[in-house]
This record gives sequence, structure tokens and C-alpha cells, in this order.
Amino acid sequence: MGVSIPALLIERFTCPMRDVLWGHVYFTPELAALADSPPFMRLHRILQLGPVYRLYPGATHTRAGHSIGVYHLGRRLLQNLARDAGWISREGAMSFLCACMLHDLGHFPYTHSLKELPLRSHETLTGGLILTDPLKSLVGKCGADPVLTAAIVDSDLYSTTKNNSAVNSSDELFFYRKLLSGCLDPDKLDYLNRDARYCGVPYGAQDVDFIFSRLIPSADRGTDIDSRLIPNVEAILFAKYLMYRTVYWHKQVRAATSMIKKILVKNLESGVIAGEELYGLDDQSLFSLLREKPGSTLAEAVWNGHLYTAIAEIPYKESDHCCLRDIGKRSLYEQLLADELRHAGIPLAPDDLIIDIPEPVSFETNLFVSDEQCSFANSSSAFKTETLGSFVKTLYTVRIFVNPDYCEKIETLRDLFDILYVKKPWLRGI
Repeated sequence: MGVSIPALLIERFTCPMRDVLWGHVYFTPELAALADSPPFMRLHRILQLGPVYRLYPGATHTRAGHSIGVYHLGRRLLQNLARDAGWISREGAMSFLCACMLHDLGHFPYTHSLKELPLRSHETLTGGLILTDPLKSLVGKCGADPVLTAAIVDSDLYSTTKNNSAVNSSDELFFYRKLLSGCLDPDKLDYLNRDARYCGVPYGAQDVDFIFSRLIPSADRGTDIDSRLIPNVEAILFAKYLMYRTVYWHKQVRAATSMIKKILVKNLESGVIAGEELYGLDDQSLFSLLREKPGSTLAEAVWNGHLYTAIAEIPYKESDHCCLRDIGKRSLYEQLLADELRHAGIPLAPDDLIIDIPEPVSFETNLFVSDEQCSFANSSSAFKTETLGSFVKTLYTVRIFVNPDYCEKIETLRDLFDILYVKKPWLRGI
């Protein structure tokens, strides 16, 4: 039988925090202690959007603020689902709330600069932190199970902890995983609203109250919707597309992140930096580390806002550019292109040119429309699979960034168009 809403989600939630987006967010004293723990405090020192503040100066909000928002929306979501989700247990619900608050605990600094690197995922790092004191004890004091909390965030944990009684109830574990990661999850609903608010753009605002009021709990799928929510799902998908196109993947943001990646790839491949050195860093300590390593001039340039300039923006074409997806080989193509430009009279140094290609992105539509008895992709929505495919195609742009000291000379190069677009010798020979 489902847990009563007053007992589970109202009593003892007496500790308020004031959030700029959601107003008062209430915690139990034990959950408030989680927010005061050293691992969580690190999130106050990581900007949610990394270098985006250069383009949108208001975008200085942190991973901590976002995590508090996800917790708040997770609690509101359970309040709306609990009456009809008879499988929700007290321990499971509290584990879900802890997972919401701690889901970004292992996140790397500087937005997704480190996402493509050969490192442990931030979900894996988060799971490890939750299973280690002080968080393990603090999560337990919240009435949650640390193993279940970690497994909700880190999907790889189930196979290694399935003999533990807390996660043997796989139905409840998978239900919470789907709540935390899906088309209408509290993570996405917070970051779209929050990022839009701080960037001052109109794209991200979503009607959270209406969305939560219309969700239907499903033990197998997390939540279902009825057709009245189809416009809201369409709004979320289009908002995500617009935020990627105008904010997250703006060319200045891509320039900054590609410069940081360039330093890290070089130092990881050479062994100058070990992967373990990058875990647990915040924005300040990442730059302090990079300033001591080869390529430090790139880090200093990013820190001081001297970003590289895009000399080419090329629509992604699988037949031409799939080779660039391997970040370990991308530097070889950069060398080939730099050699072509040097032969044409541009004296580029090894770190003066960077090829950038966005990381894979998906537009989740794994929802079941109950009154139409079909998946969202097959529903009456105008957003069909091919529409979402066109979103991705439009977003994927290969950019070539160079040190701005050479831009004027490169832009007047007679053979530049042939080098970049026609003969493309820099994409052959590896």
C-alpha cells in the first residue's frame, strides 16, 4: 500500500531554504545536514553552465542551486504520484529525495568540458561518494538507504548490489531511476527553467504545476501522460533544442570548452595528468591544476576571456566527420589541418588550432500516452521521430577554432575554401 502523503512528505519538513526560482524549499533537519556536508558544498563552487556567463553575464548559478531545485521538484513529483503509486515505500521515497539532491555530486567542473575524456562518469563518482562517509551515514539518518540512493543515480550499481535487500525490489529501484532520468524528470524541468531565468532568455520556462498534475504513475515506465500533456512535452523538447542552439552550444561556449579539452587530452595522453587528479575538483582548482601543466597558456587564455575564433562552421556530415568523434584521434586531424595552413604560409603552433564537434545529445520521448494507447512518437504530437532527428542534425556543427592572432591572415588566404570545404586533405590520411 502506498505511503500516506502527510507522513512521508509533509511532517518534519521544517527547514526552509530560499531559492530564486522555486521560493521556499523545505527540508527535514537530516536532509538539511546533507546540504551542509563538504561534498555538497563543493557544488557551490561549480558554475552550472561553466563559461556561458561570458555570453550571458547572469549565468553564474551553481550546481548546488540546481541540485536543491531538483530535490524540490522531486518532492513535489512524489506528492502528486504517491496516492496512485502503491509500490512507493517510505525508505524508497526518502532514497529518491536524497538521490535528487545528490545526483550531481560527482559532476566535473566547467560544465561538460570533461565529458568525452576517458574518465569515470559523474554518475559513477556520485554513487561512490554516497556509499562513503560522511554521506553514507548522513543519507541513512534521512531514513533512506545509501545503496538504493546510489543505485538510483548510478545505473551500473544494480548488478553489483542486487543481492542487497534494499535493492532486491528492482521494481521500485527502476521506477525511481525513470523518475530521475526521462523526458519529464525533475532534473530537466529544473535546469531548463533555471538556466533560462539566469541567462535572461524566454525559451526554458515550463508549466511545472500542470505537468505534475497530469502525470500518471507507472511501475514499469515511471510516468505516463495523457494527450493533454502532449503540448507540454513538445514545449520541453523545443525549449531544450533552443537552449542548446543559443546557449549551451553557442560558438563562444564551444570555443572555451574545446580549449580546456585540448589541454586535458594532451596531458592525459602524456601521463602528465592522471585521471584521478580530476575527480573532486571545482572550477577554481581545475584552473589551478591546468596552470601548472603543459598548455597552460590555453588555460590562462580561457580564464582571462581570450577565446579562440571560429574560422569555419561546417554542418556535420556522417560520411565526412564521423572520424572526428574519437577525441583521442581528433588531435591528429588538427595536426593535418595545421600543416595545410602552415604550407599556405600561416605559422601555427601546435596549440593554435582546435577542431570541435559537439557531444551526442538526445531528445527523450520515451513516454506512453495512456488515452491514445501508444508511444509519444506515434501519438497525435507534431513532433515525430524525423522532427527530432532534424533538431539533432541542425545542432551538430563542426567548428574550427584558431588563435585570434592568426585570424586576419587566415581569412584572407586564397586557398582557404578549398582546404576546408572542397579538397579537405585534413580529413584524409589517418
